[in-house]
Amino acid sequence: MGNSYAGQLKTTRFEEVLHNSIEASLRSNNLVPRPIFSQLYLEAEQQLSSLEAGSRADNEEEEEEEEEEGSESSSPVSYQMKPPPEGCCTTDGFCQAGKDLRLVSISNEHIEVPSGFLLVGAKSPNLPDHLLVCAVDKRFLPDDNGRNALLGFSGNCVGCGKKGFCYFTEFSNHINLKLTTQPKKQKHLKYYLVRNAQGALTKGSVICWKGAEFRGRQSSSSTCSSTLFQLPESSGLSGSISSEPLPAANPNTPAGTQQTAAGIDHIPSTAAFSSTVYNGKESPKQQLVKNNLSALTRPSVLGTLTNSGPPKKRHKGWSPESPSSTETWNLQLNPQVPNRIKNGHGNFPYLCGNINDVIVSPLLYTCYRNSQSLSRAYEQYGASTIQPISEEMQLLLTVYYLVQLASDQVPLIEDLEQIFMRSWRESHLSEIRQYQQAIPQTFPQVPSQIAPVTSAQLPWLAGLAASSCNDSVHIIECSYSLAEGLSEMFKLLIEGKLIKTNYVVIICASRNRGIDSCIVITGKYQARVLSEGMLTPSDYQKEVNYQLVTGKVETLGSFFSTLCPEGDIDLLLEKFYQENQGHISSSLSASVNKSTAMNGTGAAVCTSYEIEQHQIRPFQLAVAQKLLSHICSIADSSTQNLDLGSFEKIDFLICVPPSEVTYQQTLFHLWHSGILLELGLEKEHLTKQRVEQYVMKLDADAQIKFKVFLQNSMQNPHTLFVLIHDHAHWDLMSAMHSLYPQTELSTGLVDRLLNCREVKEAPNIVTLHVTSFPYALQTQHTHISPYNEIHWPSSYSNGVDLYHENKKYFGLSEFIESTLSGHSIPLLRYDSSFEAMVMALGKRFPRLHSAVIRTFVLIQHYSAAMMAVCGLSQMKNYTSVETLEITQNLINSSRQCPSGHGLMVVLRIPCTPLAAVAYERLYNVRERLALEDNFEIILGNPNSGITIGKHFVEQLKVWQKIEDVDWKPRTYLELEGLPCILIFSGMDPQGESLPRSLRYCDLRLINSSSLVRTTLEQELGLAAYFVSSEVHTEKAVVNDVLESDPEKLSSTDNEDEEIATEGSASEKRSPMKRERSHSHDSASSSLSSKASITAFCSESSPPFVTAGDTAKSPHLSNSTEENTNSHEKQKQKVDKGAQTTVSKHLPPVTEQLDTKQNIRSAQISITSSSSSPFSSSSSSSAPTQNSFILQTSQCSMTKASKQPPIVFLPKLVYDIITSTDSSGLPKSSSLLPYHSVMWASSFRPLMSKMMTCTEQSLYYRQWTVPKPIHMDYNNRNEGRMDTFHPRRLLLSGPPQIGKTGAYLQFLSILSRMLIRLTEVDVYDEEEININIKEEPDQCYHQPGDTWPDLETFKKIPFNYTIHDPKYEDASLICSKLQTINSEDRSMSRRQEDVYTRRQTTRMRLSKYAAYNTYHHCEQCHQYMGFNPRYQLYESTLHAFAFSYSMLGEEIQLHFIIPKSKEHHFVFSQPGRQLESMRLPLVTDKNEDYIKSPTFTPTTGRHEHGLFNLYHAMDGASHLHVLVVKEYEMAIYKKYWPNHIMLVLPSIFNSAGVGAAHFLIKELSYHNLELERNRQEELGIKPQDIWPFIVISDDSCVMWNAVEVDCSGDRKSDYTWTERNVSLKQILQHIEATPNVTHYALIGMRKWSSKANSTEIKEPFSCCHVHDFIMLNVDLTQNVQYNQNRFMCDDVDFNLRVHSAGLLICRFNHFSVMKKQIAVGGQRSFHIKSKVSDTPVSISPAQYICAPDSKHTFLAAPAQLLLEKYLQYHSHRFFPLSLKNYSHPVLSVDCYLNLGPQIAVCYVSSRPHSLNISSSGLTFSGLLLYLCDSFVVASFLKKFHFLKGATLCVICQDRNSLRQTVVRLELEDEWQFRLRDEFQTANAKEDRPLFFLTGRHI
Repeated sequence: MGNSYAGQLKTTRFEEVLHNSIEASLRSNNLVPRPIFSQLYLEAEQQLSSLEAGSRADNEEEEEEEEEEGSESSSPVSYQMKPPPEGCCTTDGFCQAGKDLRLVSISNEHIEVPSGFLLVGAKSPNLPDHLLVCAVDKRFLPDDNGRNALLGFSGNCVGCGKKGFCYFTEFSNHINLKLTTQPKKQKHLKYYLVRNAQGALTKGSVICWKGAEFRGRQSSSSTCSSTLFQLPESSGLSGSISSEPLPAANPNTPAGTQQTAAGIDHIPSTAAFSSTVYNGKESPKQQLVKNNLSALTRPSVLGTLTNSGPPKKRHKGWSPESPSSTETWNLQLNPQVPNRIKNGHGNFPYLCGNINDVIVSPLLYTCYRNSQSLSRAYEQYGASTIQPISEEMQLLLTVYYLVQLASDQVPLIEDLEQIFMRSWRESHLSEIRQYQQAIPQTFPQVPSQIAPVTSAQLPWLAGLAASSCNDSVHIIECSYSLAEGLSEMFKLLIEGKLIKTNYVVIICASRNRGIDSCIVITGKYQARVLSEGMLTPSDYQKEVNYQLVTGKVETLGSFFSTLCPEGDIDLLLEKFYQENQGHISSSLSASVNKSTAMNGTGAAVCTSYEIEQHQIRPFQLAVAQKLLSHICSIADSSTQNLDLGSFEKIDFLICVPPSEVTYQQTLFHLWHSGILLELGLEKEHLTKQRVEQYVMKLDADAQIKFKVFLQNSMQNPHTLFVLIHDHAHWDLMSAMHSLYPQTELSTGLVDRLLNCREVKEAPNIVTLHVTSFPYALQTQHTHISPYNEIHWPSSYSNGVDLYHENKKYFGLSEFIESTLSGHSIPLLRYDSSFEAMVMALGKRFPRLHSAVIRTFVLIQHYSAAMMAVCGLSQMKNYTSVETLEITQNLINSSRQCPSGHGLMVVLRIPCTPLAAVAYERLYNVRERLALEDNFEIILGNPNSGITIGKHFVEQLKVWQKIEDVDWKPRTYLELEGLPCILIFSGMDPQGESLPRSLRYCDLRLINSSSLVRTTLEQELGLAAYFVSSEVHTEKAVVNDVLESDPEKLSSTDNEDEEIATEGSASEKRSPMKRERSHSHDSASSSLSSKASITAFCSESSPPFVTAGDTAKSPHLSNSTEENTNSHEKQKQKVDKGAQTTVSKHLPPVTEQLDTKQNIRSAQISITSSSSSPFSSSSSSSAPTQNSFILQTSQCSMTKASKQPPIVFLPKLVYDIITSTDSSGLPKSSSLLPYHSVMWASSFRPLMSKMMTCTEQSLYYRQWTVPKPIHMDYNNRNEGRMDTFHPRRLLLSGPPQIGKTGAYLQFLSILSRMLIRLTEVDVYDEEEININIKEEPDQCYHQPGDTWPDLETFKKIPFNYTIHDPKYEDASLICSKLQTINSEDRSMSRRQEDVYTRRQTTRMRLSKYAAYNTYHHCEQCHQYMGFNPRYQLYESTLHAFAFSYSMLGEEIQLHFIIPKSKEHHFVFSQPGRQLESMRLPLVTDKNEDYIKSPTFTPTTGRHEHGLFNLYHAMDGASHLHVLVVKEYEMAIYKKYWPNHIMLVLPSIFNSAGVGAAHFLIKELSYHNLELERNRQEELGIKPQDIWPFIVISDDSCVMWNAVEVDCSGDRKSDYTWTERNVSLKQILQHIEATPNVTHYALIGMRKWSSKANSTEIKEPFSCCHVHDFIMLNVDLTQNVQYNQNRFMCDDVDFNLRVHSAGLLICRFNHFSVMKKQIAVGGQRSFHIKSKVSDTPVSISPAQYICAPDSKHTFLAAPAQLLLEKYLQYHSHRFFPLSLKNYSHPVLSVDCYLNLGPQIAVCYVSSRPHSLNISSSGLTFSGLLLYLCDSFVVASFLKKFHFLKGATLCVICQDRNSLRQTVVRLELEDEWQFRLRDEFQTANAKEDRPLFFLTGRHI
């Protein structure tokens, strides 16, 4: 605190905290008035809207200081610095002696620090980026709680070493701070400085000056983590507070309504900082009170100030003459409970004297101030008409609120904020609506019609409101100051006149200034709850521990011992133990011992114990799929944040809280899920040690395991690492704040590990946060994008059950619904007698913490209840009905089951020391009562494992069929069926799951004073439960118990359909043992109520259950469970045969049923044999149902697992949970969501019950901000959206619903998808027609030959037969050598296979695969032309024309050539015209170069075509051209910007693949000529230019090579293996073939897994080649592809090449794999009607019609219609040829597919062509297709035809048809009829083809 000497005394501020004393009072007093707030060192920031608050820059502190300075400069007296001495240094960052003080400069220097001094960093306004190093006496600095700083200053200069600066003003001058405002240490000393590991001085934690919490800037320490009431930084008061009070009230509104509101006249916004003086005093309303708040620290012990003399500095109102002036007074009272004073408006006076009993709270002040700050959302309407609620109205509404509180209710700040908000909204509704409908600038000002409440009216109105409340609220009006009212209040308190009063409201209102007010909470209960609520969790533990250690609780124990008239309880117990030692122990444990002993003797054994199967439920699968789709959307986005294609496998690490049980539970789920084996991370023999590698406890050892994880992620870039943060809301402490010594070691670990730079930057780590309570991860500063949130889906959509499951989930909403009227069993309850006793004892023992009192009372109740059940019936009076019910059912549960199964009772005691006390006490009582074998008591401590007695371990092993000698339970799930009390300790549950045998969840001891949503919901989450919905035996009862809405269907089935669960049929591997409902009965059998207590007795008959009732009901033990509501049950439940089984310990009244005992064993056997735990009993037989009732009547555990547990709550929590707002939203939902976040503004809309999870998330993202202790606090980036981490996801779902199973399933399907991404479906078919032999086997080459020998190859005859399986339905090509009969051919084709899908197999992509556009990897980014950092590759369009006589016109093609590929082309120098494509020489040899240009014709496959050959070519340089149609050019260019495109002319837009092949070949030949001419000028011979091109399909994915090993003994012995190789290796091998230019066509096999050795034996074949060919354009100059063809054009071309006498060579040692692509290619041609647009299926028979007929014309190329028609209906033209393979159809100069049942014989009419010898052949038909001039009559006359053979002549038009008939003299041998003329079904403009058929004469 700066001491303002140097002549500035007048402006000095006197707002000090007296050291070690007035810790929580706030005051602000000046001699000279100053503008609002600027006189305080806690200046308010300019208010931020909630949106801006999320994105403030790191330099906001400097901005604030500028604002502060600006505001102060307008004050009457501004600060003037003393001029520096002559000649001294005035450089910023240096002291006046010229020494450098900047941290960056001297961080590594040794600095002498005197004892008791600390190094701190000072901020200079002129050096915003630097800290100046100073040494300051630590006595003048605050402690970690922001307190105890001595006034004044003492410091040294570390630069020049000058010491002894006693004033901060003097020191700031010396270090050249050059301030324009009053020097204050609080403002300019910002950070502690610490040495890091390297010894360098660095910036440490923030110095927490008092009031820092108001700025929302930094908080004192991690002990603040649970504080609820820090002020949001965005809610400062700026223009919204007026400088004079102008309140208003509506006189028409009754004073009692909460909606009374204020309208405030227009005040210029500048008034906020103007000075207003009233009689020399500043308006107290303008003073910020409460500068030393205790909200952040433990306030219950305050410093004592005994002297009443003057404070250390001057204070307004104090004068030396009047030592006890009005505002400073002594407190001599000593009330039993500390009074709690909530300061409201204005000044708060000094408190002196015994102030231990007064705690001053900031809650109300903060609430008022927040509610004064309008949200930016409303400020946009202008401050003129919409003003915040006035202070008078705030106070009046507060009084209304307090008046309507019941005596056992505690005021909630959230309620008050909502009241203010509603009131404000209603008063300004019209203005808000008008502004929303109009433009704010032009809309006229609307004058407010509401009259204001004046400060003079306020006390009267408040008194009127309080008059009806029976004095629970008392109003004190004082005229001068609050001190006066406080004095009166304390006087009344001491006189005992406030006994009935809970709240005293003190109002000091005068005409010339605003109001001062405070509220004193005198109600002992309310004061206790509110003051305890101010303790942080660690303070709470410390306080309780202190009271236990110091023995303060002994008074409580001695009080209890006086209650019992029989004497001390311990004496009673001892006496009971002595009397019954032998008798009781044997009788009580008999049932347990007998049941285990009788198992082998054939006696009845309980069959209800089912070990839960690990299944995936439909819900879990659906959630896993949602997670997967989010991962895929991240990968698909253009940001390149996740490259899924580059990952080969999955690895993961699951982080869990440091709870041993949660850790073991996660290991258990992981082990049983089988996920490690499935992901291939582990081998078959899995050990526990191996599983532990994948789960990390966030404790002291976590860093080592996490370091290994990070190293693995760096070393394995092709593995995707999923970092799963389970129970993610558990530790959100900022790593900076966890460095304080008093925090636990493990806090802040999540921030240190999961938010470290390595995780954020690793491209192969995805972080998944999993939690039931995601609210704290949904703030304005969150790292998680709202698009990356996955919420557990709802089970219903518009009343439809989305995921049918056999289990209904019971969570918070279902528990709340059970409390509504109309439900016979409320599942949530409170214990009124317990609460009454606690309240009474609270008054008797005011100094004890309520947690201590509550715990001791509850232990007493449990002890008394156990004694009462064991026969000490007089103890019933010393316990509560509820505790008695719990204890009785617990103790009796194991007796009712032949195997000793029992119930679990969870007793939640958050405070660990108290839990230990409870355990010890209950353990002793159990031992004295000889119940140690009846039920176990387990102390569940988060830091340790489970310890249970040996006897119970043996029982569990028998039930679970475990043979391991050393086994012991490690999770609570493994305690299934064990009768026990689990004392569950730890401040928060950490994800532990409870078994299905849980029956009671006793939460009466949870800390009800710390009310945040997460805390409450996670406590109730312990009871979340799955209830089976399969059996209908007790349907009616179920509807009573479980039904939560009268509108819902009443059948159990339908009820269960409401249950939210998701997924599909693959329900196999889920590890969710937690679903506690493996039962066959959906009824609730333990319907307990208050009435049940009358039934309580130890071994006698229930008083109100008559023998008749008992006979009707199968549930009749001494357990209260069974007795309740028995009258309701008896009519509904029982089948006749079910009234049987009785346990040994039933009351005597049941003995009359023994006659029916003989039915028992039969029914039990039925149960065990016929009922599957998963079968739905709705259809099961009556005996089975009866047997279930049998079971139910015996085994309590079975009943427990069929109904949710009953939950007991503190009354305070019960009221909050069960009260709802107008929309039906539980009040708990609108509480502050988490202790380390705060509301951005009080002016926020209310939450609604109708909000979905996504809407809730967006609500919290807008309206909550993290506190400085939160790990997301610093995640701000000037409003940019890149604060979200791209690879971070959040999965949220209700507690215990199965999230672990869902994320493990997600890992499984993610792994499968990654594998699927690296796999493709390739065609895997055997070659066809392999049985057709053209000649005897003859070997031409050796199996090991690498290249064909030219001379030898010329001897190999051409094999006409097609062997490619894709032509299985094509016509066979005959030659005279073939010997086939019809049987062979028809047998080779299995008829049922004709139309089936072609066979494929799934193959893993090798590193040499070709890829489609979805593949991204770093290596081929540049190749693909995609890089987000650069623009798309530029490319240029070039025209290229050449003439071709056959088409009769010049062909103009267009090349699109990217800049990066221009080196492959030659351009003319002037004008850059494309001249040719460069070709290499035959003699060129280059290892990294492919000589042959590759052309890939493609259509409809811009995404799926495999054009990325980078990996296939192994990075070698190659020329690749995509051949596309003109209309597809743009889309291909978009997807493949770095590929060369050859664009076909528009006339080929509807053409088939033949046109593309034709143009590729013609262009290549033309280019060869151009290159020969160009290079001839360079002296190169024409024959030396490389003549080959590659024509490849767009579906060729991988290439294989066969390696032959001929090292056998004989020449004929060889072995072979096939492996994946690069396309580069294959092409370079083929290009290196000797005499390669003598071959016209070179190809390879189609890959098949069934390839036989005969194909491999002959390494080279002369046969058809397909799919991937090397074409010699020089040799094939005169052989053309048919540009009209759509199908079989490659077969047609192969036959033309062979007939021209050219060599076709197939390399049998190479094979190509073709991927199955479901889109594009031939499929892109759809034949539809030209007339109507409606898609009608048109059969191939309709593809032709008679000329001039009225047939429907089709919109398809004529050639396509012809080919399709001939494929399916050629038998109409060639009837004799059908299956007549020895008499084929003669096809001249072309091959057309006439279908698989007709054989064709191909002949060429060209002179000198190679044809088969047709001398011995008689043909069954003749096909003349578009004959050219080479076909002449004499040529045709050489062939012989069967009588009746048919002829088909096909021409372009009818005229050429007639000319052809005449020219070829066809009428000589063929008979024609007029009706035998046809045409394709095309319109005239589409140029149909015409047919003429005739018969051979």
